[in-house]
Amino acid sequence: MSLRIPSTLAQPAGSPRPGWLRHALPQDLGACHADRLELDDGLALVHSRYAPARDLIEENAAGYGARTLVITLAMQGVSAYQGADGSALDFRGGYTTVTAFQRSKGERRYLGGAAVSQLRLLVGEPILRRYAGDERADALLGEGRLRCLARIRTSPESAAAAAELASGGDPLDAHIRALTLLSRQLRGLAPAPEPGRLSQADIARVEAARALMSEQMDRDLTVQYLCIAVGLNEFKLKEGFRKLYGSSPHRLLTALRMQRAWELLETGCQVAQAAYRVGYRHPANFSAAFTRFHGRTPKSVFGKRR
Repeated sequence: MSLRIPSTLAQPAGSPRPGWLRHALPQDLGACHADRLELDDGLALVHSRYAPARDLIEENAAGYGARTLVITLAMQGVSAYQGADGSALDFRGGYTTVTAFQRSKGERRYLGGAAVSQLRLLVGEPILRRYAGDERADALLGEGRLRCLARIRTSPESAAAAAELASGGDPLDAHIRALTLLSRQLRGLAPAPEPGRLSQADIARVEAARALMSEQMDRDLTVQYLCIAVGLNEFKLKEGFRKLYGSSPHRLLTALRMQRAWELLETGCQVAQAAYRVGYRHPANFSAAFTRFHGRTPKSVFGKRR
């Protein structure tokens, strides 16, 4: 027989991930907790791991004030949601589910002795309007009742992003990856209209993307993140870089990184330190890219500052 518990049974507990807030069920129910990281006003990550000792039904009354888009990446195991209004969802490892709602009363169901791991990205209405526009936001969010917008097999890129997000790394990196994940899902749910010629506003946004590259080159900058950060679709961003800079975003970012790396090495910065400061986590990958770009190894430049 399943054990039924109220959602209020989960209590605050210490999380090993800096910046995350944990709520955990009593230990006698099994290892069941959920960690939450606030990325922005109306943008949050929730990573839940449940391994109940017996079949568990957790009452749930979800509501975030405004309408909310929720992207759930089921990383392991199976759980189910049964709404009081008759709606039903199941979350199965390897699948991504996108839902929208304002308030939803129901219950979550877990099997005893089975581990469940899920990462959810909660996107509030103001955030969705900022990045998707009013028309697309209204189309996705509907009238506030629970809606399942998509259930698809998780792509390798999204699975890798989920693993990185769940690892609890740097909050700014998490913000970038979260927006990239949102961009991918929006493109699949409601493709942006085909763009026309660049307006002055578009040009300003392309220039803003170029500035982000200089300011955040130590981060994992993707085209999707740049698009959503400055409010351009991918076609316009790439077209803008071609027209303004005669290059693709990727090639220009590489050039900026390699030029900055040369400056760092000339001032005596160690190769591994220079690699990290221009966005490379593995010095070997940095050395290969640097040698391709400059025609000489980083070590041949290191320390040549006088």
